[in-house]
Amino acid sequence: MTSQRAQRGGIVMMLLFWVLLIGAGTWLIDGGFKNLTTPNAHVINSAPDGAPVRLSRNRSGHFEAPGRINGEPVTFLLDTGATYVAVSTELAERLSLTSGRSAWFNTANGRVKGHLTELDEVTLGSLQANNVQGSISPGMERDTVLLGMSFLNLFTIEITGGEMLLRLPP
Repeated sequence: MTSQRAQRGGIVMMLLFWVLLIGAGTWLIDGGFKNLTTPNAHVINSAPDGAPVRLSRNRSGHFEAPGRINGEPVTFLLDTGATYVAVSTELAERLSLTSGRSAWFNTANGRVKGHLTELDEVTLGSLQANNVQGSISPGMERDTVLLGMSFLNLFTIEITGGEMLLRLPP
């Protein structure tokens, strides 16, 4: 009787293992891991112009979202501590940005010398701004753009828990 009970327990454990494995596989195929790392991928297909944009923190605790600079797709890392919209040297070249006066920037990696520039159009979901001050900062990742206060100041920002709401000012 004890061996039958152990055998039944083994079968139940094996079935449970397979159910969990199939469930985890379905979750991964359905984009579960991608949803954890990029919870704001939906922003690119957002509502009508000027509608509020709601962002969730990613697993790293950052607000990241797809957007566009001068029509070119980029990944924004929203940074309320950054003064300007900061782009890498490579991206600036691809966008044919004009380097303005040189300036020093304090970054997480220390102090770097870069250049000021102007971005014709910056778009995050349904929110768009023209003639936004930017900076060309060497040493940044190629397509990750720090979306700083030169853009964010144009909107009302509310951060509650793990969400950020950006909308046009009243």
